[in-house]
Amino acid sequence: MAEAADFQGTSPSPARRWLRRTGALLAGAPLLAGLLQLPAATPADAAGPSAAQAVSGSRTVSVAVDSLTPSVLGEGDTLTVSGTVTNNGKRPVTDAHVGLRVGPELDTRSEIDSASERSGYVPGADGPEVGGKYVAKIAKLTPGVAQPFSISVPVDKLDLGDDGVYQLAVSLSGQTSAQQWEQVLGIQRTFLPWHPDEADTRTKTTVLWPLISTVHMTAETGPGEQQTPVFLDDDLATEISPGGRLDQMVSQGRDLDVTWVIDPDLLASVDAMTRNYRVRSDGDTTAGTNQAVAKRWLAALQQAVAGKEVVALPFADPDLASLAHHGTSVTGSLSQLKAASDVAAVTVETVLHVTPSTDFAWPVEGAVDPSIVKVATSAGADKVIARSDSLKETGGLTYTPSAARPIGGGTTAVVADARLSTAFQGDLTTASAATLAVQKFLAQSLALNLQTGKQRSIVVAPQRMPTGEQTQALATALTALEGGGWSQAQGLTAAAKAKPDPDATRKVPSGSAYRSALRKQQLPRSAFQQIATTQDKLQNFQQILTDESRVVTPFGRAMNREMSTSWRGRSTDASAFRQDVETHLGTLADQVGLIPKSDTKLSGRTATIPVTVQNNLVQGVDHLVLRLTSTNSTRLKIGGNAYQEQQIAVSGGHAQTVKFTTSANVNGQTTVIAQLYTEDGRPYGDRVTFDVKVTEITAAVMLVIGGGVLLLVLAGFRMYTQRKRAAAREAEGDGGPEGQGEAVSAPENREEPGDRPDEESGTDARAGDPQQPSDPAPDTAAESADPSGTGERVDR
Repeated sequence: MAEAADFQGTSPSPARRWLRRTGALLAGAPLLAGLLQLPAATPADAAGPSAAQAVSGSRTVSVAVDSLTPSVLGEGDTLTVSGTVTNNGKRPVTDAHVGLRVGPELDTRSEIDSASERSGYVPGADGPEVGGKYVAKIAKLTPGVAQPFSISVPVDKLDLGDDGVYQLAVSLSGQTSAQQWEQVLGIQRTFLPWHPDEADTRTKTTVLWPLISTVHMTAETGPGEQQTPVFLDDDLATEISPGGRLDQMVSQGRDLDVTWVIDPDLLASVDAMTRNYRVRSDGDTTAGTNQAVAKRWLAALQQAVAGKEVVALPFADPDLASLAHHGTSVTGSLSQLKAASDVAAVTVETVLHVTPSTDFAWPVEGAVDPSIVKVATSAGADKVIARSDSLKETGGLTYTPSAARPIGGGTTAVVADARLSTAFQGDLTTASAATLAVQKFLAQSLALNLQTGKQRSIVVAPQRMPTGEQTQALATALTALEGGGWSQAQGLTAAAKAKPDPDATRKVPSGSAYRSALRKQQLPRSAFQQIATTQDKLQNFQQILTDESRVVTPFGRAMNREMSTSWRGRSTDASAFRQDVETHLGTLADQVGLIPKSDTKLSGRTATIPVTVQNNLVQGVDHLVLRLTSTNSTRLKIGGNAYQEQQIAVSGGHAQTVKFTTSANVNGQTTVIAQLYTEDGRPYGDRVTFDVKVTEITAAVMLVIGGGVLLLVLAGFRMYTQRKRAAAREAEGDGGPEGQGEAVSAPENREEPGDRPDEESGTDARAGDPQQPSDPAPDTAAESADPSGTGERVDR
């Protein structure tokens, strides 16, 4: 922002200008004297910057400023500087001491940048040493050995002038056996924000506090009703454990007046950890054990954001630039962004019990071009968080304008200050690096405030996932800033509504201005094509489910994660995650399908063919159509046609067999195809193919079969008539002639009707049979000559 000029700020008063010129002359006197005493440049000095980095002269000893308190000086304060000095040379340093040097006031933000980049001692520019007792003496500094120091000096001994930023150098002076005179052997520069009085106009400062992590949850869930989530690893538990990165974000941000910018996916992931979950490990999954850690972190976060402004990013923090440059040409990609935006507010409200703002889009590092702005606002956001090194000032402003400015189409760009936003990047694991970052941040903020008497709204948008050390340094700087007297906190929504500076640039840079380093990290077009393929498979699968939410929700969120900004610089991991999601969806879809059939033989003109559908899912499936098709309908028809369809519904964990009626016209073999379809006519799963062999019955076989049937019928009729006659004879024998007085029974050894050889003829043949020797002679003659009834014998 408007940082191209070294003369940023309003013109100083004539008196102040005279003082500065006088100070510059006085500061230049020792510089001139020093230059007159310097020897001619050596070949090493003339060789360039690389040779200047050799361990010699004022680079012999490294000076580390580990602590500087207070960070902002006011009236009556005592400055205390502590740190260590280390001899990097080959000879001991003797008669040494560490002293403080106050340089000139730095009027512009560019001067602060230049001072921080300077290395080595520059006589005059680094100012005179604050002498007397305000030094730390070191008798001997052995090579490779670090020694601590601490210096305290009252602020009135520093000879500071008006409010402003002053360079502070901490130097070690001493001598070596090779150069036995006192000289500066090491120096470290930092900055002193000097602000004894309340500012007439305070800068309204908005600081984003990003709560974002990488992707941790997979699309996989357990088979039970609880749908136990599965995590890629247990790294999230490390981040939210006491002392972890996200734990520090919550504990450090709790007492700061900041705007929380949260990825809902992080909340959803930690919330899932509060219940049963599993973690992938060596090709298997193990039960997660960090439920208590997750509950503690969420409770702490709920307390920290209470009453604070919360901005919800789209679910999983999608990479807007990748989507704009590579995804818009793939059908359905923007729909994924819309889905991620729609679920954001609900997730935050459910987990944190606060209502977030969803009006802001945040491209990576605030880099924008027209296509990124178009995509960022396509899902409902009307404010884009940009950064001043992307949306650069071109109007020659001598000050940093307010963050908000309209860029057309009802969209507001909220332009974060690049210097302040990047102040805490890099390695801040050492106390010295963190201290220098804090002091430079405060110096830039104060210099910005002193540029003009106009009140402005400034936004600080740090890196998305700061380390614990970076978080702590930023929190330290903000605490000092709140007490500095020139800044007041403001929320992001208020900053976006602030009156725009009429002279600030409103032109979004072209796509060619997008930084190549960022472009190389983008998701490729193939990534969005794979996401589209997975989405198509999901839509096909969900049509058949009785409870589609069990699949649509985990896979929908997984596809949001596939577009996450956190994949930048991790292309291999991103590709593996996309493939895993697609593969797991295919595995679930394959749980519903046709059971393979062996070849079938039909020995008649009509028959039924059974086809079985298996459902191994927990839930039931419906809205499926099973179609059985004959590839030769002349030979074999299905339901009287070339094919027949039947609706299918199968309960979870069950199979259903469907029967199809077939009719054969001629002998031969026909291939039959069984295929499942969704209701919209799209094939579902693999088809099953099998052969049906038809054997037609011949006329000769029919005659043989017919003759056999006829013989069986005749034999049955003969047996029927024989039994009927026998029954009739029995009936006549039991009744007897009328008028005989009493019935006479047949002898006990009388034969049954069917036992006689000539019974089929229907006559009684026993009258002509010879009598057996044992039979007695009859006493009287027969009373009547008439024959007795057929098959009936009477004794008197």
